Amino acid sequence: MSKKIYMYFHAGSANHGCEAIVRSTRQFLDTNPVLFSSDFSQDQKYGVDQLVEQGIHQDHEYSFAEKVKSVITSRFLKSDKYGYELVSKYEAVDFEPGSVAMSIGGDNYCYGSAYNYHLAGLNSELHKRRIKTVLWGCSIEPSTVTNEMKEDFGKYDLIVARETISFNELRKYNHNTILACDPAFTLPKAMIQLPDGFSKDSTVGINISPLIQKNETVPGITMKNYERMIEYILNNTDYRIALIPHVVVIDNDDRIPLDQLYQKYKATGRLFMVEDHNCMELKSYIANCKMFIGARTHATIAAYSTNVPTLVIGYSTKAKGIAKDLFGSEDHYVLPVQALRNEDDMTQAFEWLDEHSDAIRRHLGKIIPDYCSSISKAIEHVKML
Repeated sequence: MSKKIYMYFHAGSANHGCEAIVRSTRQFLDTNPVLFSSDFSQDQKYGVDQLVEQGIHQDHEYSFAEKVKSVITSRFLKSDKYGYELVSKYEAVDFEPGSVAMSIGGDNYCYGSAYNYHLAGLNSELHKRRIKTVLWGCSIEPSTVTNEMKEDFGKYDLIVARETISFNELRKYNHNTILACDPAFTLPKAMIQLPDGFSKDSTVGINISPLIQKNETVPGITMKNYERMIEYILNNTDYRIALIPHVVVIDNDDRIPLDQLYQKYKATGRLFMVEDHNCMELKSYIANCKMFIGARTHATIAAYSTNVPTLVIGYSTKAKGIAKDLFGSEDHYVLPVQALRNEDDMTQAFEWLDEHSDAIRRHLGKIIPDYCSSISKAIEHVKML
């Protein structure tokens, strides 16, 4: 009897980057994995439920002692660690002993102690149930790694880092660490009907997220930069602009800032607002752009993997690391949102991208096939478990 494969820490498919990881990983597996999702209704909406079994965490009653200890550590010791260890203890019961569990959140270790406690708790509890654990397609911020995180990383049976910055850090703590591209680089495109006037030679794709706005160091500078860049494109080129969302969850919905841009410039008749779609359809829109300026990592991965010259408006290690692996340097390819100081910073970066777009497209066309082949090695390591 073959072992079950579980995927956990999936944030739901309305984050189309998370959806892309599930879809692209599933295509390499020999069986439908069991998916523990924070919102399985989203997975049903976008068709991911057809590729997986739904994992369900059963309700468990905490003992009186557990409840008391949880209150004491949270209220008086100001620590949530025990609470997450307790949650993890009961969640782990819903995994079958002897199976393989893949943590697929990607950059979950970048979001603070609550995530770290929960991830570490599950990693520990799953091992108690003789379950092999995999940290899959991950990125971390080296400067935030604590001793507790180092100990946690060391427990994984396999770590697959998606770029060299994270790989070089993680292999210090776990010799079972390998480097492979984000699985979403291999995500297939879906057939779509492009709007009239949307063509590879004349359309610039633009993505913005509320998340990068939260990381700006100068209030309002991100939106000002997008506005200046759009005005430059409208006034100095014949390009049309496709506004493309990639995450559509409550309180973190790309459509909100994109609609602000659309409303401001729709009278020009040169902007498209792309509606919400699944990740394969969104990849097709992005693949049909001449260039792409994106904030969401998996929107930019959709661009890179289809040879579209891309400027990443980044805020984290993953953006820098992926660009460095593809081009040898992040210079000109990643514009950190924290570095935005002047309203025309993005416009200048776009001008460089436009000037070098043909060479960038050729470069991507040469390296992407070999770059994507690394995921096969990673999948073989998972199957060996």
